[in-house]
Amino acid sequence: MVDHAPQATVCDACLCPLTSLVVQEKRQVFDIPVVSAQVTEHRVLQSVCTCGKVHPGVFPAEVGASVQYGSNALATMVYLNQHQMLPVARTAQLMRDTCGLAVSQAAVIKAAVAASAKLAPVVQAIAGAIKTAPVVHADETGMRVNKALHWMHTAVTASLTFIARHTKRGQEAFEAIGILPAYRGTLIHDGWMPYRALACLHGLCNAHHLRELVYVHEQMHQAWAKDAFDVLLQAHEQVQSTGKPLAPHQIDHLQLVFEQVLQQGDLANPRQSATGKRGRTKQSKALNLIDRLRLHGDDVWRFAADVGVPFTNNLAEQAVRMPKVKQKISGCFRTEEGADAYCTIRSYLATLQKQGGNLFEALLQTFKTTRPMPAFG
Repeated sequence: MVDHAPQATVCDACLCPLTSLVVQEKRQVFDIPVVSAQVTEHRVLQSVCTCGKVHPGVFPAEVGASVQYGSNALATMVYLNQHQMLPVARTAQLMRDTCGLAVSQAAVIKAAVAASAKLAPVVQAIAGAIKTAPVVHADETGMRVNKALHWMHTAVTASLTFIARHTKRGQEAFEAIGILPAYRGTLIHDGWMPYRALACLHGLCNAHHLRELVYVHEQMHQAWAKDAFDVLLQAHEQVQSTGKPLAPHQIDHLQLVFEQVLQQGDLANPRQSATGKRGRTKQSKALNLIDRLRLHGDDVWRFAADVGVPFTNNLAEQAVRMPKVKQKISGCFRTEEGADAYCTIRSYLATLQKQGGNLFEALLQTFKTTRPMPAFG
């Protein structure tokens, strides 16, 4: 607290001394104290008994090397590099510029690997909780690891996030990761065939359908697509307004209207007859969309019929978005170990973020004592 008294000591009107001071106005300035590295030297002492026996002290368990970084420094490196997505070199530079701590790029990478090892049991527990969740969102995206194409797979709920890397995109990756083959709830996805082959209920992402309908309407100039868009959106708004699934008669009515709209689409997109060549006859994008909306109608409309099933797969798309941003900023991962460490740390931090946790404090406690556990319910 800093007080600013009048410069005058006497009144310039009556020349009486100014002795009484009261607070007239307050202003506050928020700032950060100067940050500097602090070195704590640990020394082991010993005492020698008169009988000759030596009684040495012992170092704390967390002090295992002659020179090492403390939990604050390690947590800061991991937080900046893994969550705030700073490249390794810039993380090291920021540590030098702001803290005066000469950190090498290898030290930043080593801190991430150490955090991943400590957090791996928690992330496996997250995976176990996702297996039993009533509704799970799934998605995958390509990622470069040592210049080769790998795949980042995600399975998420409203409060949990699990991310893993694999060299394959489909069933082989699902089996290796181990979540989706055992899942028996409702899986929300974009309709990709390997997801369809899984033995669970399915809910399709209608954000994809809306985007395709907009394309057919605006680029192919077919009016039926706008009507189909409106029917789906109307159903979504009704579910949102009531906060619960629609009654069976409401769903029947909406599906009847939707089918009438799709029939208009049939008229606008005559089906190509077979050419005699092997395989399916190529159809227009609009007709393929119509066929999909019909064939998987139950999955398209599951958001309106089942409790807790959302209209879109946005949760999974959000889970893969930040890793893609990191890759754009930092480039590809140099090693599989680094990519796996990122997936583990990202799974943990994204889960805590959904649950309102303090991410830096969680990393700090992970390096200090025990890692904070998210809620699995």
